[in-house]
Amino acid sequence: MKSRLFAAASISALLMGVAACATVDAPPVQAPAAASALSCEPVPAAADVAPGEVPPLGFRECVLPNGLKVFTLRDASTSNVTVQVWYRVGSKDDPAGRSGFAHLFEHLMFKSTENMPTETFDRLTEDVGGFNNASTWDDFTNYYEVVPANHLERLIFAEADRMGSLVVDADVFASERDVVKEEYRQSYLANPYGRFFGLFAPQTIYQDHPYRRPGIGSIEELNAATIEDVRRFHATYYRPDNAVLIVAGNFDQAQLDGWIEQYFAGLTNPDTPLPANNVSEPEPTGPREATFYGANVPLPAVMLAWPTVPYGHPDRAALTVLDGILSTGESSRLYQSLVYDQQIAAQASSSPDFAQQAGNLTAYAIMADGQTADAGVAALRAEVARFRDEPVSAAELAEARNELVANLLRQREGVDDRANALGFALMWDGEAAAADREVAALRAVTAADIQRVARRYLTEQRMITMRYLPADEANPPTEANTNVDAPVNVADLAPVGEPTVLLPEGQRAAIPAPGPEVSPATPAVADFRLANGLRVLVAPTEGVPLISARLGFDAGTRDDGGKPGLATMTAGLLTQGTATRTAPQIAAEIEGLGATVGAGAGVDFTNVYANAPAEVFPQTLALMADVVRNPAFAAEELERQQSQTLDGLRVALSQPGQIASQSVGRVIYGAAPYGAPGSGTITSVPTLTREDVVAFHRDRFSPADATLVFSGAITPEQARTLAEQAFGDWRGNDAAAARADDPAGAALAPRVVVIDQPGAGQAAVVVAARGVSRTDADYFPLALGNTLLGGGYSSRLNQEVRIKRGLSYGAGSSLGARADEGLFTASAQTRNDAVPDVAALILEELGRMGSERIPESELSPRRAVMIGGFGRSLETVDGLGGFIANLALYDLPMSELAAYAGKVRAVTPEQIEAAFAGHLPAAGASLVIVGDASVFLEALRAKYPDLEVVPLTELNLDSATLR
Repeated sequence: MKSRLFAAASISALLMGVAACATVDAPPVQAPAAASALSCEPVPAAADVAPGEVPPLGFRECVLPNGLKVFTLRDASTSNVTVQVWYRVGSKDDPAGRSGFAHLFEHLMFKSTENMPTETFDRLTEDVGGFNNASTWDDFTNYYEVVPANHLERLIFAEADRMGSLVVDADVFASERDVVKEEYRQSYLANPYGRFFGLFAPQTIYQDHPYRRPGIGSIEELNAATIEDVRRFHATYYRPDNAVLIVAGNFDQAQLDGWIEQYFAGLTNPDTPLPANNVSEPEPTGPREATFYGANVPLPAVMLAWPTVPYGHPDRAALTVLDGILSTGESSRLYQSLVYDQQIAAQASSSPDFAQQAGNLTAYAIMADGQTADAGVAALRAEVARFRDEPVSAAELAEARNELVANLLRQREGVDDRANALGFALMWDGEAAAADREVAALRAVTAADIQRVARRYLTEQRMITMRYLPADEANPPTEANTNVDAPVNVADLAPVGEPTVLLPEGQRAAIPAPGPEVSPATPAVADFRLANGLRVLVAPTEGVPLISARLGFDAGTRDDGGKPGLATMTAGLLTQGTATRTAPQIAAEIEGLGATVGAGAGVDFTNVYANAPAEVFPQTLALMADVVRNPAFAAEELERQQSQTLDGLRVALSQPGQIASQSVGRVIYGAAPYGAPGSGTITSVPTLTREDVVAFHRDRFSPADATLVFSGAITPEQARTLAEQAFGDWRGNDAAAARADDPAGAALAPRVVVIDQPGAGQAAVVVAARGVSRTDADYFPLALGNTLLGGGYSSRLNQEVRIKRGLSYGAGSSLGARADEGLFTASAQTRNDAVPDVAALILEELGRMGSERIPESELSPRRAVMIGGFGRSLETVDGLGGFIANLALYDLPMSELAAYAGKVRAVTPEQIEAAFAGHLPAAGASLVIVGDASVFLEALRAKYPDLEVVPLTELNLDSATLR
C-alpha cells in the first residue's frame, strides 16, 4: 500500500459501456447538462431509526455510460468530503511470477499522471488539511481521500486523471519497489510472527485459489517485475467499468454530478476483456498439518483453520456471530479458557476471512512462556468442538449480537466510515444493499444456526493444524513458498502503445481552483464541578447515537516510585474484578451492552474510558464507576496480569522498533521518573505486589484531582445527572500522595547507543532529545515544525528517506510534549546496511529546522495539515473527548478548543527556527539503533568512535546505562 495500510489477507459483475471521448480540461461545470449522462436510482426516503438501531447508509446510486458506478451521500453536518475509488483488482489478480504486483502498483498510483507531477496527490490532500491513502486486498484495491469540502472538484479531477493517464517512469518504479521491500522486511522479517500469519498460513489454508499467495509477494518476484508489466496492468484493470466512485460529505449534488460527468464520462475502456479469474477452491479431503520454524520467535504459536464460505454466502452471518462468541472480548470462550482460566496462552483469538470467492475461519494462540504448541492445539480444538456438541447459551448469543451491532454503529460515525462500509459491501457482495442488511442478518442468527455451521464447516476432517516454532540447528527457518502458479499471466494483460508521459507545463490540464471554504465548528464545552471536587466537562454533538466518557487522573507512569509498570498494572487491573463483580462478569456485562470500558496509564495521567450506544450509556457509566471506585485487586488477578505482561514484553523485545522504544527513555532521562519504561520490565513486573497496587489506587485516584469528560449524544443536564449518580457520593483519600518532582530530571549528555540484535530482519533508527512541556510558549512553533519535519507522508523526513531513496517504509517524528520536558523522537526502520545513511539523513533534517528559515510556501501547507488533523479528530466522540481531556490534563482553558486553529495560523517561520535552535539542536540529540550490528557497526563507529554497544542479551531496562 501507498502508506501503512496493507491488508495481508482479505477480510462481481463488471459493467461494460461505451462513452464518447472527452478531455479533462473542459471549462468548469456548475451544474449537469439537461441531458445528463448519469443514470441514477432515486434516493430512498429517510426513515425513522429506533434507538439502538444502525441507520441505513442512504447513498444515491448512478452509472455513467462507460460503466463507472457512482455512489453519493450528502451530509451538511461536516466541513469535509471523502472521495474514494474502488477497483475490482487485488492480489488474487497478480500474474504468475509477479506476486505482490497489485500492491506494488498501488504505490505507483500516487505518482505522476500526464497532467500532474509526482506527489501532486499529497499537495492536493495533505497540504490542504486532508489525507490520502490506499490499501490492497485479495479482491480489490481502494484509494481514498478526505479533504475540506471546498477541494472536492480538485479530487474528482485528480482521480479521473490517474485512472486515465498514469505515468510510470524508471526512477519512480525503482524507488517504490525498494519501499515495498522495506515494507516486507518490516512486516515479515522484523516482526516475529509476520511470516507465520502473513506468508505461511495463507499458502497452507488454500490449495488452488490464488488467495494462497501473500498480497505483499516476495522480494524475488518484486525484482522480476518490469515497467512494461506495470503499464499493461494499469491498462487492463484501471478502467471505468471495473471501478466504483464513492463521494460522501458536504457538497452540492447538482454541482458534483456535473464534475463527475466532466472528468469521468470521457474515459474509455480497453478492448481487451478482463482476464478470467474465478478459481474454485476444492473441498477438503481430510485433515492436514504443517509445522514452520522462524528466527527470533520468542513464544510458540499455533493456528487451526477451516475453509468456510465467501462473503455473499447466507452462512456468513452465523459464522460471524460464532466468531464473536469464540474470541471477541475478554468474556469470549478463547480468552476465558486459554488466557484466563488455563493461563496457557499469552494471546488467543480467531479471525473470519470472508473474501469474494472463498473464505476461512482461523483460531490461533501465541503460547505463554513455558507452554507447548501441542497444548495450544488441544485447547483450541476443545473450544471449537463445543460449538458442534452443544448449542450456545442465550446470554452468549445476545452478547455477541449486541457487540457486533454496536461495532457497526461505531464504524459509521464519519462520512468516510460510511463510505468504507458501502465499498466493502460492493466489492465483496456486489450489491450496495448488502451493507444495510448486515444488522438484520446478525440479529436473525439463532443458536441452532451456530451449531449447524459449526457441524458443517468446523469439523476435524476439514481442519488444518499449523504450528510455528523457534528455529534451531536441527530446524532452520522455513522458507516461504514462492513457486506458486496463478490463473492470470502477464500475456493476458492488455497491450499498451506509447507510454504516457507528464505533459509540458503549458499543455497540462489545469487543476481546478478550490471553492469557498467551509469552516469547521467546535462545540461549546460545559464545565462544572460536583460537590466532591470532580470536574465535569461536556461536549454535546449530533450524529450517530454514541456517547463517550473519559475519567482522567493526575497520576501516571512517572509516579511509579521506582517500580516500573505500577501505574500500568493498576490501570489494567481495574476491570479485573470489583467488590461485587468478578472479571468474567465485568467482561460479559461490557460486551452484552455493546460497550467498551477500559483503562490505561500514560506518562502523566491515567484514563478510564467508556463508549456505548446512547440507550445503554447509563448502565455503562455505572459499570465504569464501579471499576474505578471499588476495584478488588485480587491476588490471582494480579498474577494473571503479571504473566500476560511478561509474555507481551518477551514478544516486544524481539522486534527492533519495540526494543528501541523501550530503551530510548533511559538514554534521554536516565534514572529520572520519565526514563523508566511505562509498561515495566522483565525484572520489575514480577516484583509488583497487591499492596503496591492498592496503595497506588488509594493515594492517587481521588475525585478532587480528576476530570470526567462526556462527548457525543448527551446534554449538559443529562451529564450532570449521570455524573451525580455515578460519582456524586465518592470520597477520595484526603492525604493523596504528592506527584513525582522533576520527572524529567537533569539534562544528560547525548549518547549513541547500538543495541545488537544478531540476525534482525531490519534495523530501527531513532534520534531522540528532550523536548518541551505542553504549556511551553514554544509548543505551537515546535508542533507545527514537527509536522513539517516528520508529520505525514509529505514531511521532510519521509521525502528524504522513503520517497527519494526508498530506504524505509516510512520515516516520521513526534514532539512528545508532556507535563515536564517531553520526549522528541525522529525515527525510521531500514535494512541493516542502510543504518549509517538513514541516521545521517534524520540528523541532517533535524539540524536544518533550527538553522534555516522555512519558506512560507512550504509552511503554509503544514498549517493546513495540523488544522485538518485537529478538525478530523473532533468528528468522533472519542476523538473529541480525548482532545478535551488533554486540555484538562495540562490545566489549559477550554477556550483552546476554539482557539486552536488560530494559534496554528499565527506561527511564523522565525518562531519555528528559533524554537528548534533553542530546544532541539541536532548536536544535542542522542542516537539509538537496534539491529544486526555486524552489518553496520564498522561504518557507524567511523563517525561515532565513542558509541556504546549493548548486546540484546545484556540489555537492562532497569538501569540508566542500559546494562
